[in-house]
Amino acid sequence: MPDSKSTFHPALAVSNIKSHVPIILEMENVQYATWAELFKIHTQSHMVIDHIIPPQDGKQKAPPMEEEIELWLTLDATVLQWIYATISHDLLHTILEPDTTTMEAWNRLYDIFQDNKHSRVITLEYDFTHTTMEAFSSVSAYCQHLKSLSDQLKNVCFPVDNSRLVLQLVSGLTEPYKGVATLIRQSDPLPQFYQAQSMLVLEESGLKKAAQTSSSAMVVRDSDKS
Repeated sequence: MPDSKSTFHPALAVSNIKSHVPIILEMENVQYATWAELFKIHTQSHMVIDHIIPPQDGKQKAPPMEEEIELWLTLDATVLQWIYATISHDLLHTILEPDTTTMEAWNRLYDIFQDNKHSRVITLEYDFTHTTMEAFSSVSAYCQHLKSLSDQLKNVCFPVDNSRLVLQLVSGLTEPYKGVATLIRQSDPLPQFYQAQSMLVLEESGLKKAAQTSSSAMVVRDSDKS
């Protein structure tokens, strides 16, 4: 707790929490660990982490003065607003109760995501192994979705290593990418995921240029015939 004589507290200067915690926590999109880590970093840097995690120093503190109590309540309401502003409406309605403290809301979210962890693993694992490029408009969208599923699995303590992520990436590619898929698969060691993605994006660009060239050639031939 900062000096009660000071009227300024860094937490009160935060005007947009979403610029510091750019994730909206949702029931369906399991990013609890990422959201919680960003939130803890932000509260630590703004000197209010003890509103979500009790101090472990075990030191006996002097009874707070009246102005300290008032500042504590103000800060607790501020951090609680940060939580509410960075979770989905469904989660908000789930944890919202009258006179809730920030730590109570924080613990409710923890319980929600930890209690359903194993069910989430099953769902995410199924989605991860059944994702194919056919469902996406571009290589980038396909890669981002796979990486998101990988991150979500990590968040529920079921991490996907780079080799498995890359192999899953190439296994879901469509026929035009067969050549680069073979090249990636036969690499030893396998490239990092971001490197494999870069190779696929370049291949996509080449395929588009080839298609445009072919289309232009057909237009010229048709023009010559007429």
